[in-house]
Amino acid sequence: MAERTQHGDRPQAPEGRLAPQIASRLKRDACGLVAAVVQQHDTGEVLMLGWMDDEALHRTLTEGRVTFWSRSRQEYWRKGDTSGHVQRVHSVHLDCDGDALLVRVDQTGAACHTGTRTCFDGRDLNAEQAV
Repeated sequence: MAERTQHGDRPQAPEGRLAPQIASRLKRDACGLVAAVVQQHDTGEVLMLGWMDDEALHRTLTEGRVTFWSRSRQEYWRKGDTSGHVQRVHSVHLDCDGDALLVRVDQTGAACHTGTRTCFDGRDLNAEQAV
């Protein structure tokens, strides 16, 4: 777990590089990415899923705003830069297998590009199956 608290508490890495002690623990997919589940820090509400490579994770840990790698656009994007729906990092946790991140945030506005609070609003497959 890497808490974003005071500067001295965060793992340090050369400018623009993920700390080696973090990078060595990641199990990336064939594209070099790790799934990042984003959760509202105080309510536990799951907001969205994004993808991070080492650089996106480094930016997230050091800048205090969530950065993802866009698989469709093949570029980095920082949540909220165009929408204003900013995700401020509260903490970042690595799962036991090293292949997924839990990014706990303070979400401003909608997390989903459709304008809903979460990417999972109104998409209950159990309810659809019961019909």
